[in-house]
Amino acid sequence: MLNRLLHYLRNFYVASGLGLLAWMTFFDANDLPMQIRNWWKLRELEGEATFYQTQIQKVQTERREVLGNDRLREKYAREKYLMKKPTEDIFVIVDEKNEPIEK
Repeated sequence: MLNRLLHYLRNFYVASGLGLLAWMTFFDANDLPMQIRNWWKLRELEGEATFYQTQIQKVQTERREVLGNDRLREKYAREKYLMKKPTEDIFVIVDEKNEPIEK
């Protein structure tokens, strides 16, 4: 009788554990497919973060160069934003990639 009760309880716990595993894998709000999507999205966002970190470093380098010198600030404004004095015309020569030839 005790052996049968232990067998019943063991089957109950195994069935309950499998049911809980199935619920958590497929039906829960944080199910396995959602976890996989979140993992891929995290990898994508980490890649974007490294890209933006390099862009920030480039901008900070340009900023240090430009803010230190009035002549460089004027050159930067003319090249990047195509600013000009009212009495002059500016022609920008670009290459195939539509980038200025002289940097």
